[in-house]
Amino acid sequence: MKYNELILNKQRKPNRVGRGISAGQGKTAGRGTKGQGARKSTPRPGFEGGQMPIYMRLPKLRGFKSKRPVVENVYTGQLDQIKKTIVDAPVLAEAGLISNAHIFVKLILKGEVKSKKTVKLPLASANAIKAIEKAGGTFEKTERLGRPAKKMSKQD
Repeated sequence: MKYNELILNKQRKPNRVGRGISAGQGKTAGRGTKGQGARKSTPRPGFEGGQMPIYMRLPKLRGFKSKRPVVENVYTGQLDQIKKTIVDAPVLAEAGLISNAHIFVKLILKGEVKSKKTVKLPLASANAIKAIEKAGGTFEKTERLGRPAKKMSKQD
C-alpha cells in the first residue's frame, strides 16, 4: 500500500450555527422564523399538536397471551364438601371447585376445617396448613399435574 493510494474519509467539522450573520448560519440558525420547529425542544414522537395521535385512534390488535400460569384458589371451608379423605387436584376438579385438574391450585384459609383430610396440592398458605393440621389432617406439597401427551396417529 502506498501513501498516495490511501482512501481517507474526509471528516467535516460540525457547522456552528447561531454565531452571527457573517458565519452563514446566524440569527435564526437555519430554523426559519417562529413556530414549533424554531423552538428549543421538539415534541415527543407521535405528537400531533393536541389532536388524538394515530396510535391512540386506531383499534388495538387482539391476541395477547399472558405467560403467567393461572392459579385458582380453594378455601379451607370448602374442603368439607368433599367426601374423600385424600384431596388433590383431580378430586377438586371432580367436585367442581376448580376448572380442571391441570392448573395450579392454592389452598387459602377461609372457613373452618372440621374433618381430617390429607391435602396434596402445589400451593397453600401457612395459615391454611396450620388449620388442616389442627383438624388432624396433613398437607403434602406436590407438583402440578401435567397434561397427558397427545398421541400421534400413524397414517399408512
